[in-house]
Amino acid sequence: MTIRLTNRYDFSPGQQSRRGLATSNVHRVTLAPELSPAPSVPGKVAAVCFDVDATLVDYETSTRAGLRELLGTDDAWVEWCALTDQHYAGYLAGHIGFEPMLQQRTKDFFARRGEFLCDGEVVRREERRTAAVRGAWRLFDDALPCLRALRKLGLRLAAITNAAGEHQRAKLGALGLDSAFDAVLISGELGVAKPHRAIFRRACRALGVRPGQTVHVGDQLATDAVGARDAGLHGVWLDRSGCGALPHGAGISVIGQLAELPALVSGRAG
Repeated sequence: MTIRLTNRYDFSPGQQSRRGLATSNVHRVTLAPELSPAPSVPGKVAAVCFDVDATLVDYETSTRAGLRELLGTDDAWVEWCALTDQHYAGYLAGHIGFEPMLQQRTKDFFARRGEFLCDGEVVRREERRTAAVRGAWRLFDDALPCLRALRKLGLRLAAITNAAGEHQRAKLGALGLDSAFDAVLISGELGVAKPHRAIFRRACRALGVRPGQTVHVGDQLATDAVGARDAGLHGVWLDRSGCGALPHGAGISVIGQLAELPALVSGRAG
């Protein structure tokens, strides 16, 4: 069965809400060889799912702003990213809450630099960093045009993101994306994270489509593209740097920017 939808959405940059469709209609899921031009996505496509950070949202720019708030410079970017990966893994595994994880990361970051902070100072610095990050949130220039183009193709849209619910919903709201999707699935609300196939399958159920009818695009090869492929979706790797390498026969499409995505699915939509 092919799902056809009319275009009910009207996006504009900085728009805080979507005209013509009540927010109540948005489905909220709150369960406890070398790179070559991307091949066409096989089969009929009825829906597209998106990762959020570093796919739609310019994660690096906002995170660097937070680092500059702490140090006056972002020269420690590589060190910060490595520490973030370490601490975030513990959060996704359920070993620590989101806010405590952020505070522990900041504490460990300064300890590695020879500054040992009391808990109160950790909280103060983390609050400053968070405010700077939020003030620097922005979408990539190709995000809204891509979403508009996919809506014109009659496709349903979802966001699938590994984060805390309150944090990520605040981000989507601040960027005018809180009602841009038919489904928003956040690992902190579901208790399961990408690349586990369950979160991808739940997205398909929320959208009312089969995995084989669904494309998922994200900046992480393993977490997004491979995870989606293994769940039965069509995985698309967004490699904005163009520096990645994909094994031959991986069964994954590669694009360098979101502007390429509508063309990738347009011949298979509807």
